[in-house]
Amino acid sequence: MIDFIGQPEPGSPRPFSRATKAGGMIYVSGHSAPHDPAQGIERGDTAGEQVRNSLNFIDKILVEQGSSLRRVVQVTMLITDPSDYTACNAEYVKHFPDGLPARHTVRFGVPTEAKVGFSCIALAGD
Repeated sequence: MIDFIGQPEPGSPRPFSRATKAGGMIYVSGHSAPHDPAQGIERGDTAGEQVRNSLNFIDKILVEQGSSLRRVVQVTMLITDPSDYTACNAEYVKHFPDGLPARHTVRFGVPTEAKVGFSCIALAGD
């Protein structure tokens, strides 16, 4: 059985679920830090702030499904500017104090001002 978490409305310009849950795993789609100035939500100005806000957002998705960043086994870091790599890593390691999951980094470009985003695979449950 596959659970589709946070499916988009038909015709959405973002045609993907926030995450899927199957086979004891949670697969979280790529997400940058939330940004909605009308509601007072800013993604952050620096790459480090955006890493923190993005990973907090991913953790929220995982916690809603009974997991957490502590259960992540693989991460993809999406970065727009390679010169931000060191700053991103400095913040990133703070979110995985029990050990760093497997990771790969991909340079990306989407129609947004985001500097960084993440996707991940985590074990379901605690």
